[in-house]
Amino acid sequence: MEGAFLRGGMAEGLVLCGALLLCGVRLAPAAGPAEVPTPAPPFRRVDIALGCSYVGEEVRGLLRASGGLSSEHPATLVLRGISVRDDGNLDDLTEYKVPQESPDSSPIVFEASAELVSIPHAESLLHADCEGEEVNCEISPYSSRWAPGEGPCRTSWFMATLRLSSGISIVLVLRGPHCSCQEEEHDATLHPKLRIPMSKEGTLLTTVEFQSSSRNTSLRTHLGASVTLDCHFALAPSSSFSSLEWRRQHQGSGRSLFRYQVGSTGPAAQPNVHVDVKELLGSGDASLGLQGISVGDEGTYICLLSTPLHQAQHIIQLHVAAPPRVRVIPEVVSLERDMTTTLTCNIAGYYPLDVSVSWTQKTPEDDMEIPLSNARFSSHRQSRDGTYSITSYLSISSATARAPATYSCHVSHMALAEPISVSSHLKAPGPEQTGSEGLVGGFIATAIFIVVLFIVLRRRTAKPKSEQLLRASE
Repeated sequence: MEGAFLRGGMAEGLVLCGALLLCGVRLAPAAGPAEVPTPAPPFRRVDIALGCSYVGEEVRGLLRASGGLSSEHPATLVLRGISVRDDGNLDDLTEYKVPQESPDSSPIVFEASAELVSIPHAESLLHADCEGEEVNCEISPYSSRWAPGEGPCRTSWFMATLRLSSGISIVLVLRGPHCSCQEEEHDATLHPKLRIPMSKEGTLLTTVEFQSSSRNTSLRTHLGASVTLDCHFALAPSSSFSSLEWRRQHQGSGRSLFRYQVGSTGPAAQPNVHVDVKELLGSGDASLGLQGISVGDEGTYICLLSTPLHQAQHIIQLHVAAPPRVRVIPEVVSLERDMTTTLTCNIAGYYPLDVSVSWTQKTPEDDMEIPLSNARFSSHRQSRDGTYSITSYLSISSATARAPATYSCHVSHMALAEPISVSSHLKAPGPEQTGSEGLVGGFIATAIFIVVLFIVLRRRTAKPKSEQLLRASE
């Protein structure tokens, strides 16, 4: 952005974005009674000047020099009298002054009046430099087969496309000055590059007739969620709205999701999509609502707005992401001598495909986890809902394993704020534990032997006594 200036009779001068007030820094008000509401900041009219590129075939002399079908030339878009909230940050702004240079060597200056159509996201444009945002501005001639006045005496139309690095996109359809036949004949006050009437200062005076905007050029959402794709528009009183269509393109194929034509019986819409037609016709809200997001909803969405004379579109990339579910089996394992076991890490339910899986080992003697490279992996599997799964295997043997130890499966994925780590704990019998268990086992076996021997001896002793008693009775 070249500069931001307050419209009024103030002295000429460029305001640096390093100034505290211009950068939009708000000082906290002194504490007061909670019941006293803070008054809303008033609105003020400002001029916003944006550095742009003019791309088109109408720049005389540049087409032959470039040898291409189109040419590019430096340009400036000055949005005059834009209404923005003023909370004390705009006192140092001054009116934009057209550079006193020859139109032949200076950038093409487009002065755009927004008296008929309000400019959306004006505060973002005004403070873009100070907030570290980049503004990409491109102006091109706009031609339509429905536009009137074709021929030597025509009205010039231009389209300005503004894109902020934060994701905001704005499209402005500018109505240029009308070139009369008399001016064509006498070549009076025509811009040296575009050959259309210019002001005394050498600028092109235009009027915003149609604007559309979107807050997001790219969105990321999760499976099952609901999302709204933002798209708004506004028209000059002399223009009228004709139709809205939302289309989705993905992997080379496209389909219409919603279409509304003024005067039709009703909108045509696919399931799980919604546009509020009342808000569309009332406030210019053409946003598309999507319910129950699935993997199949990912793609490029196009909001196409039409009037009898013009069309404008916004492109929004919708990305779907699903975090993985991770489980390690078994959670606890014991190793006997000459034994090998396999730990299994199941990773399921993730989208998109890219996932990173690794294993580490840590014993009480280790200061940090030790990466392991002997893991095996299955191939990716895709479920009916479009998500993926994969399994990783880690074999450990009693010959090389040190117990106790913790074996961890680490999973990274774009849908995760941080990696997931799930562990299995190894509990192997040590030498001392094996000896004590042997002593206990020997003691139990000895006790059982003594008990059995006692019973056998007792039975043998009791048998002779019973025989003596029988003989005595006879």
